[in-house]
Amino acid sequence: MKAPKTVFLLDVDNTLLDNDRVTADLRMHLEHELGPAARDRYFALFGELRRELGYADYLGTLQRYRAEEPRIQCLLAVSGFLIDYPFQERLFPETLAVVRHLQGLGKTAILSDGDVVFQPHKVRRSGLFEALRGEVLIYIHKEEELAEVERTYPAEHYVMVDDKLRLLSAMKDVWGERLTTVFVRQGRYAFDPEATDPYPSADLTVERLGALLGLELTDFTDAAQPQL
Repeated sequence: MKAPKTVFLLDVDNTLLDNDRVTADLRMHLEHELGPAARDRYFALFGELRRELGYADYLGTLQRYRAEEPRIQCLLAVSGFLIDYPFQERLFPETLAVVRHLQGLGKTAILSDGDVVFQPHKVRRSGLFEALRGEVLIYIHKEEELAEVERTYPAEHYVMVDDKLRLLSAMKDVWGERLTTVFVRQGRYAFDPEATDPYPSADLTVERLGALLGLELTDFTDAAQPQL
């Protein structure tokens, strides 16, 4: 089978799914179950682990907290909250329509960072696994796995949709004009000067995911070409 000319790659957190809302709900749940001090300690550990691993690890943080406080039985309720969380309710309003639109333009897949348990669970429970027809890649650092992405989805051109300029810039450094970077200004990182100012602009910038519904294939591919 001939490789498609263009493959669309979609990030998950704060791109297809409102992960800031998930985190806010977790904060409220921790405060309700354990109190403000325990809530703050969980997120302090969460930040430490994220710096160590390079990705968010909600369940790993819970394990680390349990190692500190092995007798707090309420932590078991927090694990249930995370596993049973209604991720499908946190998809951005036009996410599934955008997925279908891009699938009509070319091969479309998720390309996400994350742990080996919770991130796949989130993708399945949100309905994204089914919507993407099982086309899902999850790595520890996706920007370091582009050769593997090419082997899995060979194409002449790639389009990466993400809320983090750092990752878009790193991928652009590798793929150059073969990649169109699309910066979706959603979520806290998209508006954090420390996460945006050090990096060049993406080839395309949209204020919300749904704006992609108005774009055709040439709008994406032409954006990656140098301006004369």
